[in-house]
Amino acid sequence: MASVGRPLYNFLFRRNYVFLGVIFASAFGFEIAYDTVTDRIWDNINKGRQWKDIRSKYIESEGGDDDE
Repeated sequence: MASVGRPLYNFLFRRNYVFLGVIFASAFGFEIAYDTVTDRIWDNINKGRQWKDIRSKYIESEGGDDDE
């Protein structure tokens, strides 16, 4: 069983800079995934109540008649 962990140890944990690189890369990837998932959950719960959903009701077309 110890022989299974040996390649993992030699690749990741033997050199400190590789270990830290893996830690930082995995933390960055987790942050992106977590933000994406929580944003989608928030958008689904608040669908129809956010500015991006109701903007068209309040904003007229950009080429409207402006009295200047």
